[in-house]
Amino acid sequence: MTPRQIADDYVARVAAHDPVTSTSLGLAPGDDRMPDLSPDGVEETVRLAREALARLDAVPEAVPEAGPDGDPAELVCARLLRERLHAEVRVHEAGENFRAVRNLHTPVHQLRGIFTMMPTATDDDWAPVLGRLRNLPAALDGYRATLAEGVARKLLAAPRQADVLCAQLTAWTGETAGGPGWFAEFVAPAPQRLRPELDTAANEATAAVAAFRDWLRDSYRSAAEGTPDAVGRERYLLGARRYTGADLDLDETYDWAWEEFHRVWAELRTEAERVLPGATVREARAHLDEHGHTVHGAEQMRGWLQQITDDAIEVLDGRHFDITGPLRRVETRIAPAGSAAAPYYSGPSLDFARPGRTFLPPANGDAQERFRTWRLVSTWYHEGVPGHHLQLASWTAAAEQLSRYQVTLGKISANVEGWALYAERLMDELGFLTDPGRRLGYLGKQMMRVARVIVDLGMHLESAIPAGSPFHPGERWTPELATAFMADYVGLAPAHLHSEIVRYLGWPGQAIGYKLGERAWLAGREAARRRLGSDFDLKHWHMKALRQGSLGLDDLEAALAAL
Repeated sequence: MTPRQIADDYVARVAAHDPVTSTSLGLAPGDDRMPDLSPDGVEETVRLAREALARLDAVPEAVPEAGPDGDPAELVCARLLRERLHAEVRVHEAGENFRAVRNLHTPVHQLRGIFTMMPTATDDDWAPVLGRLRNLPAALDGYRATLAEGVARKLLAAPRQADVLCAQLTAWTGETAGGPGWFAEFVAPAPQRLRPELDTAANEATAAVAAFRDWLRDSYRSAAEGTPDAVGRERYLLGARRYTGADLDLDETYDWAWEEFHRVWAELRTEAERVLPGATVREARAHLDEHGHTVHGAEQMRGWLQQITDDAIEVLDGRHFDITGPLRRVETRIAPAGSAAAPYYSGPSLDFARPGRTFLPPANGDAQERFRTWRLVSTWYHEGVPGHHLQLASWTAAAEQLSRYQVTLGKISANVEGWALYAERLMDELGFLTDPGRRLGYLGKQMMRVARVIVDLGMHLESAIPAGSPFHPGERWTPELATAFMADYVGLAPAHLHSEIVRYLGWPGQAIGYKLGERAWLAGREAARRRLGSDFDLKHWHMKALRQGSLGLDDLEAALAAL
């Protein structure tokens, strides 16, 4: 087998084992299984990774990794597959799968998320929904068994992660708002003749979530008491490799982030003057919150953001990108209650039957469902077009030319988030953010990504704040200092700010990939521009870059420079 064949066979084996992967890819639409989240299920996932590594190692050395026909695409795929599988095995061997408790991207989030990827247009579509609702309690039992194994091995998440996850699960049950719960609301549009069974299964799923929440609160939380928030350098490096595809110099990264902080803060001060002459950044933000454009109501905000995406497609297509066929379809949705505060994107199925979707969590509005648009325009370029949707949907469209692995399981967070942050900057460069409010919002998101590098590294390594910092110089980072720092320089609403800090503490090494990925994309573009001189064509470079598939930061800059 060639490396690409091994990679795609690995995708098929993982999809057969894991219905979340299968459903995400649009395979086996009638499947009603839920994932096996037990210790045995986790071990089976890792066994598949080890088997694929063994098959890759068996590729004859006489043809390096480029396969028998010398195809360089085989080399790229092999390098990615080997790096990703090694990273996954190392994460498992370190016990990280036994303490997966945080406010997003945990197994329990997958259990709810799988329903949002399922079709519900016909009566037949509801049959696997019913099956999955009935199978959800057993899946939660498996997750609980894995966490209990973590307790036995003294591999636990910090208490605040359990607290926040408990609060999210309470929102899912409907107890927070006094409603019937998320699962009951999900099945409410089903045909009336199917409702009795679906309603019963939804109620049982809600009860299972509540029971798991109670165990997490009463048993896991007490066992986790005393577990520190900071993970330390060794675990941090493991996470950074997982999410960036690189072995980073953490000290260089921290120092560079402070340089970026001073640069972006100077830009923010300049832009605040344009919003309100004589104003500080804080005063300009307050002015926009009070007097800037506001949309009332979640559904109205959803439609407003959908128009932002649709307009971007129309303006960019043919000028800066070729946006054709299914790439033109991306849906904006309101995220379900109990989600983390950050907007997010979910990619299309392999056949594009399920389109790419951007999601706005309700926490981005206030208690009266008022949404300040100045904060969200650049975010929607990040999540939709030309950001996540354009990159990931382009990869999906090129799956047969690359490999299914490169566009699915092989995705590297820093590449993907780096492109999306580059997309925000590109829209600024192209003149889409000239309005002072929108540009202040864009620069604020740049500052948030810079602050993520500083506080993510700072909290987990308990680093010292530099002497030249305007904020608590010489002190060592704590979650409380990080919260105050983000409040002063990023200006998030309290609920969003709390969600961000908990996210960084529970997901070490992920949040730094945005700025580090953007740095690689910008450096690669500049190197290509220098190499080609007057022959450099930005649209041509963009389209080649979007077709190259996933790469880690060890390889991304050089690959972009060579386009």
